[in-house]
Parts: sequence; structure tokens; C-alpha cells
Amino acid sequence: MSALIFTRPLMRNRLSGEIENILLKSIIKGQLAAGEKLPTERELARDLEVNRSTVREALGKLESLDLVEIRHGDGVYVKNYQESGSLELIRAMVRLDERQRDDVIAALLEFRSIIGPEMAFHAARNRTDVHIEALEEVIWKNGELSTLEKDIRVHHIIALASANVLYLTLLNFFNKFMIEYGHLYFNDQENVERSVRFHEEIYHAVKKGNAGLARKIMKDVLTYAQKAVVDTLQIGENSRR
Repeated sequence: MSALIFTRPLMRNRLSGEIENILLKSIIKGQLAAGEKLPTERELARDLEVNRSTVREALGKLESLDLVEIRHGDGVYVKNYQESGSLELIRAMVRLDERQRDDVIAALLEFRSIIGPEMAFHAARNRTDVHIEALEEVIWKNGELSTLEKDIRVHHIIALASANVLYLTLLNFFNKFMIEYGHLYFNDQENVERSVRFHEEIYHAVKKGNAGLARKIMKDVLTYAQKAVVDTLQIGENSRR
């Protein structure tokens, strides 16, 4: 197994992370099958020319992602990530390679386009004056914020107004990606202008309590954003070929 997977020298300044990523990629790509037993810590450390604590740290991270099961006194077994994987696995998968990153981003945008409209629907129903004032502050009074920063805050306020902790938690997860990859959308001036219109439109719908309109406005902008980013990713992929 180790000869198949560890085909390049490890970067000595981040050994644990390198081992984690190599094993992670092997599990995601099916090179390590569910139920397969990994070599022992001693064997991995010997083959990789690192100490056992480095291997143990990498395996611990994989265990926290529910990718492996560490059976003390027996060994380490690969789990079926399609059954055990969580949101934290998504964050780890983005680091693997550009193709994997692009696929994850596209999947996240698709998922957001499904839950976002319902979040806006409930926000229009449950919003308070505090939420309306917060939207006004972000959209019209916070001139030092970039459009990306405004967009993140607008969506956050809408999630708060929805009064659903799951929407809020999922959005917090999405926003971490937005901070890192939002440039894929907001580097285009046409997209910036589309978001400015969206902020105003969603504000008025939520303020009026028009849940159906809020849902439609959110659906339209998220569908637009999904296509814009996927197109940008496709251009990047073609340039790499």
C-alpha cells in the first residue's frame, strides 16, 4: 500500500499534513477501500522515514474526519467516507487538488441554491425590526465594506432572521469558503452590480414580510451566482490543460 500511495518526497516542514492529505486523497479516490486495514504506525513511520508521533498525528486527524477507525490493539481501518463523512471532510477535500477543489465548490453552490431560498422565505416571516435595521446598516451605511463583505453579512442577517439554527450553522460553513474563494465571483464587475441589486431587493422583500418574493429573489441570485462561478472554474480548468 505505502509504495502505491507515497510516490513523492514529503515536505519536511509539514510532515503530518502531507501524510494526512496523501491518505485522504487515496481514500476519496478509492485507492484505499472501505474496510481495508492500514499498515501499522511503525511500518508507516519506517517507510516514510518519519517518527511514529507524526504518523499518529496524521491518523488522528483522519479519525476526526471519520475517515478511519482506530481500533486499539488491532489496527487502523478505512471507513466508507460516503457514509461517515461530515462537513469538515468538505473543508479537507478542497485542499487536495484544483480539480477536487472545483468539484467541491460547484457542489456547495448547488446545495446553497437549494437551502438559500427557504432560508430567505423564513427570514421574511420571522424577521424583527432589529434584523431590518441590521440590513440597512450593512447595505447603505457601511461604506468601507467591500461588496463581498456586505454580501456575507447580508446572508448572515437573513440566516439569523430565519430563526433556524441549522440555516445559520450551514451558512457559517459556507461563509468560510466565501472568504477564501469569493473572488471567483466578485472579481467580475457585472457580478458585483448583480449583488448590489440583490441586496436592495432582498431587503425590501424581507422588510415587507413577503416570504414568496424573498424566496424567488434568493433563488434567482443564487442560480445566477452558481452559473457564474462554475463558468469561471471551467475557464480555469481549460487554461490548465
